[in-house]
Amino acid sequence: MPNTFYPKGKEKMLLAQVNWATDTIKAALVSTSYTYSTTHEFFSSVSAAVVGTPVTLTTKTTTDGVFDAADVLYAGLPAGSTVKALVIYKDTGVESTSPVLAYLDALTGFPMTTSGGDVAIPWNNGPAKIFSL
Repeated sequence: MPNTFYPKGKEKMLLAQVNWATDTIKAALVSTSYTYSTTHEFFSSVSAAVVGTPVTLTTKTTTDGVFDAADVLYAGLPAGSTVKALVIYKDTGVESTSPVLAYLDALTGFPMTTSGGDVAIPWNNGPAKIFSL
């Protein structure tokens, strides 16, 4: 499946319930045990398949409908997991109220198998950056 938005996440964005500049936006790596679904609304639908610890996006920008942030680093991922995608979500502090926003699986190097070390995810430096609307 190509990169996509979660339908309920799009709805929350259109209702101004997500502020990309000021909200805590995180990126979580998910394993092959996760299956994207258009019915998933909150991070609690994803959390069981997360590999490592989600990373808070920093240096976020939203210019001309394009979202970007500093590249992310996942430290000390356990060896032997197969990561197939990255899920971007708004972290409210509670999994059952943290909306999932974007599902990214068309990233360079995905799927990948973790080896017990760090994994850096450099965002695309092209015009679309992380994503564009």
